[in-house]
Parts: sequence; C-alpha cells; structure tokens
Amino acid sequence: MYKQYKGLLFKLAYQLTGSVSDAEDVVHDVFIRINDAQPEKLVEPKAYLYKMVTNRCRDLHKSARKRRERYFGDWLPEPIRTDDDMIESVVRNELLSYATLVLLERLTPSERVVFVLRAAFGFEYIELAKLIDKSEVNCRKLFSRATAKMSDASENHIYSESGSAANEEVLGFVEALKQGDLNRILAMLDRNVVLVSDGGGKALAAVNPIKSREHVARFLLGVIRKTNTDDHETVVETAYLNGQVALVLRSSEGIHTVGIPHVEKNIIQTIYLIRNPDKLTHIGANILREGEIS
Repeated sequence: MYKQYKGLLFKLAYQLTGSVSDAEDVVHDVFIRINDAQPEKLVEPKAYLYKMVTNRCRDLHKSARKRRERYFGDWLPEPIRTDDDMIESVVRNELLSYATLVLLERLTPSERVVFVLRAAFGFEYIELAKLIDKSEVNCRKLFSRATAKMSDASENHIYSESGSAANEEVLGFVEALKQGDLNRILAMLDRNVVLVSDGGGKALAAVNPIKSREHVARFLLGVIRKTNTDDHETVVETAYLNGQVALVLRSSEGIHTVGIPHVEKNIIQTIYLIRNPDKLTHIGANILREGEIS
C-alpha cells in the first residue's frame, strides 16, 4: 500500500501545506496510523488515506499560520524537484503551478482542501462532501469562494506544464542574466512585473515586493553580483522545479537561490525568488544541461 499511494499522498500533502518537509511528515504519520485502522475502513483505502491526509494537513495549518505571522518578510512555498521519485511524473491536473501555490495562501484550510482536491485531483462535489464531512452545497460555496480569492490565477496558468512556450521564455531570460544583458532582460519583463523574495531572515532578500522591470532587473543582477566572491563564484543554471524551468544560482557551497518566473502572454509577469536555505535543501543537483529541454 505504501508504494502504491505514497506519491499520490505526497502530492496532496505538499499542495495543502506548501512545504516538502511537512508533506513528508504527514505521509509518514498517516502510514504509521493506518496500522491501527479498523479493517472495514480500508475497504476503499484511497479515499480513507485522502481523508487522513487532509485532516492532518488542516491540523498543521493552525500552527503553520502562526509561524508565518512571525516570519521575517514574505513567506513563499518551498520549491520542489519534479523529476523526484516521490513526486513522480508531472501531468496536468496533478500538480498546481508554483504561482497557484502562492495564491493558495489566501485561503482558509477548508477552502484550500476543496480547491486542491477539485482543481488538481478532479474530485466531484459529492466526493468532496464525503471526504471533508460537509454538504455538497457547502463544498460548492467553498470552491466558489476559493476561486474568487484566487482571481489572479488565470485558467491557463493553474497547472504546471513542462515543455511549454513559457519554459522557452525562461531559458532565454536565464541566458540574458548569464550575459548580464540588461536590455534583453528588460525586454522579457512586463512593465509592471513584481518580484517577491523569501530569505526568511537567513539570506539577502527584499522585505517588500519589488515592482517595475527596471528595479526587478537590477535587483536580480545585484544578487548575482553580490553572491560572486573570490572564494565562491556564482553559476547561473536552470532546473525543473514545480513542473517548469526555473532559475538556479549555485556556488561551490551549493544552491543558494531559486527563481520561479510566472510567464503569461509570452512575457514574465511575476518572479518568485526563494533564498531561505531551509527551503532549498530538497532541490539537490537537479540541473539541466544545454539541449535537455523538449
């Protein structure tokens, strides 16, 4: 049972928490607890496991919310490798885009559960009602409220899709950063682009979002310049994270920055910059070599 469902349950827990470590803990805890479950509850093991995961994630939400209220600067979800054995292959309707994960933070625990299960896993309202012990009407209302709160998530960018035109845009952007080509960088950013950075008080990051393409471009080039030292040269690379190509900055000490751009209408609208070292431990060496992207 563990091998059959661990990947599926991890995807659910990750999207409900925004944290790789929390998702791993939830899945581990659920499989320990299932040993004590009554046999009749395991007649439909998938539904029962889904319910255990959602309940455990909702329990975690209260303590997580308090931690994030005390968090230094903006809190961003932890990025994840999408060639990892735990996450398995990424296909549409299984993994929400990183931009959507950010927007999920606007939701209540119940709204988030309903949105993720319906948008990412295709649950019908009657199934949701049984899973979260609410009426079908309440589930419809929760999904409607969640969708309204996430109005920035366009229909075409709810899901992670690798190999898309957006990835080509990101690859071009990374190449421009490598070359320090300010004019090309500016041309690939929307006039009103926003950069949100998360250092968690442990790495250099902007306390408030940075707005306008000129400020965003200079901030990114500044990060590369400031992390380049005689002892630790910064290398600009790319990796598959959350189902898309992302920017990675690496020194001899390891990965210290991940940038996940949100591309819409062939231009970069938002960049999420994760610099908190605690959120980069799961990225590892998932680096693309030239020519690997389809």
